[in-house]
Amino acid sequence: MVESDVRYYRRRACEEMGAARRAVTEAARERRLQLVDLYLQRLAALKEPSPFDEHDFALARGPSAAAKAKGTDPRSAFAWPGDVAMPRI
Repeated sequence: MVESDVRYYRRRACEEMGAARRAVTEAARERRLQLVDLYLQRLAALKEPSPFDEHDFALARGPSAAAKAKGTDPRSAFAWPGDVAMPRI
């Protein structure tokens, strides 16, 4: 059985997006995001919708971009929007 172009491009875009999220270096992350963009262009040429939204791209670009998208402080896992940092005693 042969996989369709649409299914292949969507699967590869999702795999590369996951790899971009797990990337350790910025260069690796950018390389993976370029591949995601390539597969999304091919899906667009076939008039297929993107499987991602802006939140997915923010997550893939790293913790600071994802935090900005959510409106939280990227410096702490416990930061809430509007929280003020308290000095430690």
